[in-house]
Amino acid sequence: MKMDQRRMPIYQALENLKTKRIVPFDVPGHKRGKGNPDLTNFLGEKCLAVDVNSMKPLDNLCHPTSVIKEAEELIADAFGAASAFLMVGGTTSSVQTMILASCKPGDKIILPRNVHRSVINALVLGGATPIYVNPQYNEELGLALGMNVDDIKKTIDAHSDAKAIFVNNPTYYGICSNLKEIINYAHSKNILVLADEAHGTHLYFHNALPGAAIKLGADMAAVSMHKSGGSLTQSSVLLLGKQVEQSYVRQIINLTQTTSGSYLLLSSLDISRKNLALNGSNIFSKVINMTEYARQEINNIGGYYAFSKELINSDSVYDFDQTKLIVNTLGIGLTGHEVYDYMRDEYDIQIEFGDLGNILAYISVGDRHLDLERLVGALAEIKRRHQKSRIFMPPFAGYMNPEVILSPQKAFYSKKESVKLEESIGKVSGEYLMCYPPGIPIISPGELISKDIVETIKYEKSIGAQITGTQDMNVNYINIIKEVL
Repeated sequence: MKMDQRRMPIYQALENLKTKRIVPFDVPGHKRGKGNPDLTNFLGEKCLAVDVNSMKPLDNLCHPTSVIKEAEELIADAFGAASAFLMVGGTTSSVQTMILASCKPGDKIILPRNVHRSVINALVLGGATPIYVNPQYNEELGLALGMNVDDIKKTIDAHSDAKAIFVNNPTYYGICSNLKEIINYAHSKNILVLADEAHGTHLYFHNALPGAAIKLGADMAAVSMHKSGGSLTQSSVLLLGKQVEQSYVRQIINLTQTTSGSYLLLSSLDISRKNLALNGSNIFSKVINMTEYARQEINNIGGYYAFSKELINSDSVYDFDQTKLIVNTLGIGLTGHEVYDYMRDEYDIQIEFGDLGNILAYISVGDRHLDLERLVGALAEIKRRHQKSRIFMPPFAGYMNPEVILSPQKAFYSKKESVKLEESIGKVSGEYLMCYPPGIPIISPGELISKDIVETIKYEKSIGAQITGTQDMNVNYINIIKEVL
């Protein structure tokens, strides 16, 4: 029986609290904003009035029995899941919960190498061993694609003792693998399927979009409601299939998630879920139409290539999320990093990210056609003012497939020494290094550093990429393994 998706239990509980004349002798210490006038002036009294601590009328995120419990049941109902959790540690927390709930120290987990750093962090925390399946790669676009089903099946057959397989649905670039077939084969071998849907909230609310993981039969899915779902930054949802023990997953969540859950984040999830459940199809029809319009206009400029479903090949690109406006910039002689900087510095347009060959402009229901015209116009101006001869992906760059020497956990806790990047070739990395966004590691703890990896890092630095992960904030040095403890 479907639940009443018009209800917003957390929101209503907070509204009820505002009508009472309660004198707060609890935390937070700003006391509904009275103790911090500058913060109140910046955020507003309405915001700070509901920045409150857990109390009986508001339930408890770690052990919900009333309004949070109902909000989670409504989330599960809206997404078609058996159960759901409200998460206030971002989708990083949701991803790590999935892995920690599925794998114990030493267990194998099958995953693509182009995962977010939160996945590798979960391996550091839990001690699972990664078995990588390399995604396919489009050299012309400089783009990692999805996972080949045959490669997945061969890997599962070779590692039938694996506990889980981890899949991006979709990737940051909108690429989807054949998730249904992967799920069916994994389940036939008693292997759990975990889906990173950080960029896939909308898949649950529109029939024209690629299949959503839980609806296809996945065991768990981590969903970033704050990206395309409209909730506040850092709010997320963890969805469970019927075969997963909810109470155990709750225990895993409580190992790392805060005991002081923000009611600003929780209420934003509650309110956004209602909006998606009631209006999601109309919302994402509008987003699809806006994105297709922008894609056509950008391709009409010439030089740029805003790709879409024409990449589908029934294999490494089984489907494509057409709400993703990815634009390849190599045809105008500029890297995505350079176009990203021009957009922000010269046109006051903040796009999501730029990489070696592409940019991503994130389109949502909050955008207007006027905004899209400004985006298209800026790209046309950048081409006119800055175009060079077409460039191609450097031979050393692109998708990395480093050799794994040590597990991420063993490498992370080993003794290390800091060396210059140029001196690290042939050594085992003791830390991460990545461009952020999207946060996919170029090198992770326990992987062998090759000449191509060092050349890629130096090239990324030279074109202004935002490189993170190393203890050295200037990324001139990297920690290598000195001694395995």
